[in-house]
Amino acid sequence: MTEQTQRPPARTGTAVPDRATAPRPLGEVRVWPSTFADRLTTPLPGIRGMTRLAREGAMRPNAEGLRGVHRLPFAPGPLPVTDRTTTAVTWAGHASWIVRIGGLTVLTDPVWSRRILGTPARITPVGVRWEELPHVDAVVISHNHYDHLDAPTLRRLPRDTPLFVPAGLGLWCRRRRFTCVTELDWWESAELGGVRFDFVPSHHWSKRTLTDTCRSLWGGWVLGEQRDGGQRIYFAGDTGYGHWFKEIGRRHPGLDLAMLPIGAYEPRWWLRDVHTDPEDAVRAYEDLGARAMAPMHWATFLLSAEPVLEPLTRLRTEWQRAGHPRERLWDLPIGASRVCGH
Repeated sequence: MTEQTQRPPARTGTAVPDRATAPRPLGEVRVWPSTFADRLTTPLPGIRGMTRLAREGAMRPNAEGLRGVHRLPFAPGPLPVTDRTTTAVTWAGHASWIVRIGGLTVLTDPVWSRRILGTPARITPVGVRWEELPHVDAVVISHNHYDHLDAPTLRRLPRDTPLFVPAGLGLWCRRRRFTCVTELDWWESAELGGVRFDFVPSHHWSKRTLTDTCRSLWGGWVLGEQRDGGQRIYFAGDTGYGHWFKEIGRRHPGLDLAMLPIGAYEPRWWLRDVHTDPEDAVRAYEDLGARAMAPMHWATFLLSAEPVLEPLTRLRTEWQRAGHPRERLWDLPIGASRVCGH
Protein backbone atom coordinates (compact mmCIF):
# COMPACT_ATOMS: atom_id res chain seq x y z
CA MET A 1 0.00 0.00 0.00
CA THR A 2 1.28 3.44 -0.90
CA GLU A 3 -0.02 6.52 0.87
CA GLN A 4 -1.91 9.00 -1.24
CA THR A 5 -2.05 12.67 -0.31
CA GLN A 6 -5.05 13.58 -2.43
CA ARG A 7 -8.46 13.47 -0.85
CA PRO A 8 -10.57 10.57 -2.12
CA PRO A 9 -13.45 11.70 -4.32
CA ALA A 10 -16.79 12.05 -2.60
CA ARG A 11 -19.64 9.82 -3.70
CA THR A 12 -21.83 11.29 -6.39
CA GLY A 13 -24.40 13.57 -4.83
CA THR A 14 -22.71 13.52 -1.41
CA ALA A 15 -21.81 16.89 0.10
CA VAL A 16 -19.24 17.15 2.88
CA PRO A 17 -21.05 18.80 5.81
CA ASP A 18 -19.57 21.91 7.36
CA ARG A 19 -18.82 22.24 11.09
CA ALA A 20 -21.85 24.53 11.39
CA THR A 21 -24.26 21.89 10.05
CA ALA A 22 -27.09 21.21 12.48
CA PRO A 23 -26.67 18.05 14.59
CA ARG A 24 -28.46 14.93 13.41
CA PRO A 25 -31.35 13.60 15.53
CA LEU A 26 -30.46 10.96 18.10
CA GLY A 27 -31.44 7.43 17.10
CA GLU A 28 -32.23 8.38 13.51
CA VAL A 29 -32.58 5.36 11.20
CA ARG A 30 -30.84 6.09 7.90
CA VAL A 31 -30.17 4.42 4.55
CA TRP A 32 -26.54 4.09 3.48
CA PRO A 33 -24.73 2.93 0.33
CA SER A 34 -23.71 -0.72 0.10
CA THR A 35 -20.00 0.12 0.34
CA PHE A 36 -17.67 2.83 1.62
CA ALA A 37 -14.67 1.56 -0.33
CA ASP A 38 -14.43 4.93 -2.10
CA ARG A 39 -13.37 6.42 1.26
CA LEU A 40 -10.20 4.31 1.47
CA THR A 41 -7.02 6.38 1.51
CA THR A 42 -5.10 3.54 -0.11
CA PRO A 43 -6.11 0.25 -1.73
CA LEU A 44 -6.40 -2.75 0.54
CA PRO A 45 -3.57 -5.30 0.23
CA GLY A 46 -3.89 -7.86 -2.53
CA ILE A 47 -2.69 -11.41 -3.00
CA ARG A 48 0.95 -10.36 -3.37
CA GLY A 49 0.95 -8.58 0.00
CA MET A 50 -0.86 -11.42 1.73
CA THR A 51 1.63 -13.89 0.29
CA ARG A 52 4.59 -11.85 1.50
CA LEU A 53 3.10 -11.57 4.98
CA ALA A 54 2.53 -15.32 5.16
CA ARG A 55 6.08 -15.96 3.94
CA GLU A 56 7.70 -13.61 6.47
CA GLY A 57 5.40 -14.68 9.31
CA ALA A 58 6.32 -11.69 11.49
CA MET A 59 3.08 -10.48 13.05
CA ARG A 60 3.96 -10.97 16.73
CA PRO A 61 7.00 -9.89 18.79
CA ASN A 62 9.80 -12.43 19.04
CA ALA A 63 11.11 -13.73 22.37
CA GLU A 64 13.41 -10.73 22.78
CA GLY A 65 10.55 -8.31 22.05
CA LEU A 66 8.38 -9.94 24.72
CA ARG A 67 10.88 -9.57 27.54
CA GLY A 68 9.51 -6.21 28.60
CA VAL A 69 5.95 -7.42 29.23
CA HIS A 70 6.37 -7.26 33.01
CA ARG A 71 7.42 -3.59 32.72
CA LEU A 72 4.40 -2.40 30.76
CA PRO A 73 2.88 0.61 32.58
CA PHE A 74 -0.08 -0.49 34.69
CA ALA A 75 -1.13 1.67 37.64
CA PRO A 76 -4.88 1.60 38.24
CA GLY A 77 -6.23 4.28 40.54
CA PRO A 78 -9.58 5.71 41.59
CA LEU A 79 -11.53 7.64 39.01
CA PRO A 80 -11.33 11.38 39.59
CA VAL A 81 -14.34 13.16 41.02
CA THR A 82 -15.94 15.27 38.30
CA ASP A 83 -18.90 17.55 37.75
CA ARG A 84 -20.40 19.28 34.71
CA THR A 85 -17.47 21.69 34.51
CA THR A 86 -14.72 19.08 34.92
CA THR A 87 -13.30 16.98 32.08
CA ALA A 88 -11.19 13.91 32.85
CA VAL A 89 -9.87 10.92 30.91
CA THR A 90 -8.93 7.45 32.20
CA TRP A 91 -7.11 4.90 30.05
CA ALA A 92 -8.60 1.42 30.45
CA GLY A 93 -6.22 -0.06 27.87
CA HIS A 94 -5.86 -0.27 24.07
CA ALA A 95 -8.36 2.28 22.61
CA SER A 96 -10.75 2.12 25.55
CA TRP A 97 -11.07 5.37 27.52
CA ILE A 98 -13.47 6.58 30.15
CA VAL A 99 -14.12 10.19 29.21
CA ARG A 100 -15.92 12.37 31.76
CA ILE A 101 -17.08 15.48 29.95
CA GLY A 102 -19.94 17.93 30.47
CA GLY A 103 -21.35 15.76 33.25
CA LEU A 104 -21.45 12.67 30.98
CA THR A 105 -19.45 9.45 31.19
CA VAL A 106 -18.51 8.31 27.69
CA LEU A 107 -16.71 5.08 26.79
CA THR A 108 -14.58 4.95 23.64
CA ASP A 109 -14.25 1.62 21.79
CA PRO A 110 -14.88 -0.32 25.01
CA VAL A 111 -13.11 -3.69 25.17
CA TRP A 112 -13.28 -5.27 28.62
CA SER A 113 -12.86 -8.82 27.31
CA ARG A 114 -9.74 -10.81 28.11
CA ARG A 115 -9.50 -12.09 24.55
CA ILE A 116 -10.65 -10.96 21.11
CA LEU A 117 -11.02 -13.03 17.96
CA GLY A 118 -7.75 -14.05 16.32
CA THR A 119 -5.49 -12.46 18.94
CA PRO A 120 -3.69 -13.78 22.04
CA ALA A 121 -5.21 -12.83 25.39
CA ARG A 122 -4.50 -9.32 26.61
CA ILE A 123 -1.05 -8.86 28.14
CA THR A 124 -2.20 -6.32 30.72
CA PRO A 125 -5.44 -6.31 32.72
CA VAL A 126 -8.19 -3.79 32.08
CA GLY A 127 -7.29 -0.61 33.94
CA VAL A 128 -10.72 -0.12 35.52
CA ARG A 129 -12.96 -2.93 36.72
CA TRP A 130 -16.37 -2.85 35.06
CA GLU A 131 -18.06 -2.77 38.47
CA GLU A 132 -16.19 0.44 39.32
CA LEU A 133 -17.48 2.38 36.32
CA PRO A 134 -19.97 5.18 36.95
CA HIS A 135 -23.21 5.10 35.01
CA VAL A 136 -22.30 5.03 31.30
CA ASP A 137 -24.14 7.81 29.48
CA ALA A 138 -22.87 7.06 25.96
CA VAL A 139 -20.48 4.96 23.89
CA VAL A 140 -18.58 5.97 20.76
CA ILE A 141 -17.28 3.38 18.30
CA SER A 142 -14.60 4.18 15.73
CA HIS A 143 -15.05 1.14 13.44
CA ASN A 144 -16.02 -2.50 13.48
CA HIS A 145 -12.70 -4.35 13.93
CA TYR A 146 -12.84 -6.79 16.84
CA ASP A 147 -10.32 -4.90 18.98
CA HIS A 148 -12.57 -1.81 18.82
CA LEU A 149 -16.09 -3.22 18.60
CA ASP A 150 -16.39 -5.92 21.27
CA ALA A 151 -19.81 -7.55 21.44
CA PRO A 152 -19.29 -9.20 24.88
CA THR A 153 -18.47 -5.81 26.40
CA LEU A 154 -21.44 -4.07 24.80
CA ARG A 155 -23.72 -6.80 26.12
CA ARG A 156 -22.90 -5.58 29.63
CA LEU A 157 -24.62 -2.26 28.91
CA PRO A 158 -28.32 -1.44 29.28
CA ARG A 159 -29.92 -1.57 25.85
CA ASP A 160 -31.06 2.04 26.09
CA THR A 161 -27.44 3.28 26.33
CA PRO A 162 -26.90 5.81 23.49
CA LEU A 163 -24.41 4.46 20.93
CA PHE A 164 -22.66 6.76 18.45
CA VAL A 165 -21.33 4.72 15.55
CA PRO A 166 -20.03 5.11 11.98
CA ALA A 167 -22.40 5.05 9.04
CA GLY A 168 -23.49 1.53 8.18
CA LEU A 169 -22.97 0.07 11.66
CA GLY A 170 -26.42 0.84 13.07
CA LEU A 171 -28.06 -2.40 11.95
CA TRP A 172 -25.40 -4.46 13.79
CA CYS A 173 -26.21 -2.55 16.99
CA ARG A 174 -29.98 -2.64 16.60
CA ARG A 175 -29.86 -6.38 16.03
CA ARG A 176 -28.41 -6.55 19.53
CA ARG A 177 -31.46 -4.66 20.79
CA PHE A 178 -29.84 -1.26 21.37
CA THR A 179 -32.60 1.28 21.06
CA CYS A 180 -30.71 4.60 20.68
CA VAL A 181 -28.15 4.15 17.91
CA THR A 182 -26.95 7.25 16.07
CA GLU A 183 -25.04 6.63 12.83
CA LEU A 184 -22.98 9.47 11.41
CA ASP A 185 -21.10 10.17 8.20
CA TRP A 186 -17.78 12.05 8.24
CA TRP A 187 -18.15 15.65 9.42
CA GLU A 188 -21.61 15.04 10.86
CA SER A 189 -22.51 15.49 14.51
CA ALA A 190 -25.11 14.80 17.16
CA GLU A 191 -25.66 16.17 20.67
CA LEU A 192 -26.43 14.56 24.01
CA GLY A 193 -26.75 16.35 27.34
CA GLY A 194 -24.86 19.44 26.25
CA VAL A 195 -21.99 17.50 24.64
CA ARG A 196 -21.45 17.47 20.90
CA PHE A 197 -20.25 14.28 19.18
CA ASP A 198 -18.53 15.00 15.85
CA PHE A 199 -17.53 12.09 13.61
CA VAL A 200 -14.34 12.80 11.65
CA PRO A 201 -12.33 10.87 9.04
CA SER A 202 -9.44 8.48 9.61
CA HIS A 203 -7.04 6.54 7.41
CA HIS A 204 -8.30 3.04 8.01
CA TRP A 205 -10.91 0.49 6.82
CA SER A 206 -13.58 -1.85 8.13
CA LYS A 207 -14.22 -5.59 8.10
CA ARG A 208 -15.80 -8.00 10.55
CA THR A 209 -16.77 -11.02 8.45
CA LEU A 210 -15.73 -12.53 5.12
CA THR A 211 -18.44 -10.60 3.27
CA ASP A 212 -18.63 -7.12 4.84
CA THR A 213 -15.36 -5.40 3.82
CA CYS A 214 -15.92 -1.62 3.92
CA ARG A 215 -19.68 -2.05 4.33
CA SER A 216 -19.52 0.38 7.28
CA LEU A 217 -17.46 3.53 7.72
CA TRP A 218 -14.48 4.20 10.00
CA GLY A 219 -13.29 7.36 11.75
CA GLY A 220 -12.60 9.24 14.96
CA TRP A 221 -14.62 11.44 17.30
CA VAL A 222 -14.39 14.98 18.64
CA LEU A 223 -16.25 15.32 21.94
CA GLY A 224 -16.98 18.90 22.88
CA GLU A 225 -18.80 20.69 25.67
CA GLN A 226 -21.37 23.12 24.32
CA ARG A 227 -20.53 25.95 26.72
CA ASP A 228 -18.14 28.89 26.74
CA GLY A 229 -14.66 27.67 27.59
CA GLY A 230 -15.73 24.02 27.35
CA GLN A 231 -13.16 21.29 26.72
CA ARG A 232 -12.84 19.45 23.41
CA ILE A 233 -11.21 16.05 23.06
CA TYR A 234 -10.24 14.21 19.88
CA PHE A 235 -10.30 10.40 19.91
CA ALA A 236 -8.61 9.07 16.79
CA GLY A 237 -9.78 5.47 17.02
CA ASP A 238 -7.51 3.57 14.64
CA THR A 239 -5.68 5.30 11.81
CA GLY A 240 -2.62 5.66 9.67
CA TYR A 241 -0.97 9.02 9.07
CA GLY A 242 -2.23 11.29 6.33
CA HIS A 243 -3.89 14.50 5.23
CA TRP A 244 -7.01 14.18 7.39
CA PHE A 245 -5.27 15.37 10.56
CA LYS A 246 -4.68 18.87 9.23
CA GLU A 247 -8.27 19.04 8.01
CA ILE A 248 -9.59 17.92 11.40
CA GLY A 249 -7.43 20.56 13.08
CA ARG A 250 -8.72 23.21 10.68
CA ARG A 251 -12.37 22.35 11.30
CA HIS A 252 -11.91 21.85 15.05
CA PRO A 253 -9.33 24.44 16.14
CA GLY A 254 -8.17 24.60 19.73
CA LEU A 255 -8.45 20.92 20.66
CA ASP A 256 -7.49 20.42 24.30
CA LEU A 257 -6.41 16.79 23.97
CA ALA A 258 -5.68 14.36 21.13
CA MET A 259 -5.82 10.66 21.99
CA LEU A 260 -3.67 9.05 19.30
CA PRO A 261 -2.59 5.46 18.54
CA ILE A 262 1.13 4.65 18.73
CA GLY A 263 1.28 0.84 18.48
CA ALA A 264 0.60 -2.08 16.12
CA TYR A 265 2.91 -0.77 13.38
CA GLU A 266 5.37 -3.54 12.42
CA PRO A 267 6.01 -4.80 9.80
CA ARG A 268 5.88 -1.25 8.50
CA TRP A 269 5.42 -2.16 4.83
CA TRP A 270 2.19 -3.92 5.84
CA LEU A 271 0.73 -1.55 8.44
CA ARG A 272 1.98 1.93 7.50
CA ASP A 273 -1.23 2.98 5.75
CA VAL A 274 -3.60 2.00 8.59
CA HIS A 275 -1.60 2.37 11.84
CA THR A 276 0.49 5.32 12.97
CA ASP A 277 3.85 4.57 14.53
CA PRO A 278 5.14 6.85 17.35
CA GLU A 279 6.78 9.30 14.96
CA ASP A 280 3.63 9.48 12.83
CA ALA A 281 1.58 10.11 15.97
CA VAL A 282 3.70 13.13 16.88
CA ARG A 283 3.27 14.49 13.34
CA ALA A 284 -0.48 13.97 13.65
CA TYR A 285 -0.49 15.83 16.98
CA GLU A 286 1.32 18.74 15.32
CA ASP A 287 -1.10 18.76 12.38
CA LEU A 288 -4.09 18.79 14.72
CA GLY A 289 -2.77 21.72 16.73
CA ALA A 290 -3.93 20.10 19.96
CA ARG A 291 -2.74 21.32 23.33
CA ALA A 292 -1.83 17.86 24.70
CA MET A 293 -1.48 14.29 23.45
CA ALA A 294 -2.38 11.00 25.15
CA PRO A 295 -0.99 7.84 23.48
CA MET A 296 -3.07 4.68 23.20
CA HIS A 297 -3.44 1.48 21.12
CA TRP A 298 -0.47 -0.27 22.64
CA ALA A 299 0.47 -2.34 25.74
CA THR A 300 -2.75 -4.36 25.65
CA PHE A 301 -3.02 -6.80 22.73
CA LEU A 302 -0.26 -8.37 20.64
CA LEU A 303 -1.37 -7.21 17.19
CA SER A 304 1.99 -6.75 15.45
CA ALA A 305 5.70 -7.46 15.58
CA GLU A 306 7.33 -4.51 17.38
CA PRO A 307 8.81 -5.11 20.88
CA VAL A 308 6.17 -4.46 23.52
CA LEU A 309 7.94 -1.49 25.15
CA GLU A 310 9.18 0.12 21.94
CA PRO A 311 6.13 2.33 21.18
CA LEU A 312 6.49 4.37 24.38
CA THR A 313 10.28 4.59 24.12
CA ARG A 314 10.14 5.84 20.55
CA LEU A 315 7.31 8.25 21.36
CA ARG A 316 9.21 9.88 24.20
CA THR A 317 12.33 10.17 22.04
CA GLU A 318 10.43 11.78 19.16
CA TRP A 319 8.53 14.10 21.50
CA GLN A 320 11.78 15.39 22.94
CA ARG A 321 13.41 15.65 19.50
CA ALA A 322 10.46 17.73 18.26
CA GLY A 323 10.85 20.11 21.21
CA HIS A 324 7.37 19.75 22.64
CA PRO A 325 6.85 20.55 26.35
CA ARG A 326 7.08 17.37 28.42
CA GLU A 327 3.95 18.21 30.42
CA ARG A 328 1.87 18.10 27.25
CA LEU A 329 2.58 14.41 26.72
CA TRP A 330 0.07 12.48 28.82
CA ASP A 331 1.73 9.06 28.59
CA LEU A 332 -0.53 7.50 31.20
CA PRO A 333 -0.13 3.98 32.53
CA ILE A 334 -3.13 1.74 32.03
CA GLY A 335 -5.71 2.56 34.70
CA ALA A 336 -4.46 6.09 35.34
CA SER A 337 -6.41 9.33 34.90
CA ARG A 338 -5.79 12.95 34.06
CA VAL A 339 -8.03 15.94 34.58
CA CYS A 340 -8.00 18.28 31.58
CA GLY A 341 -6.72 21.74 32.34
CA HIS A 342 -4.50 20.46 35.17
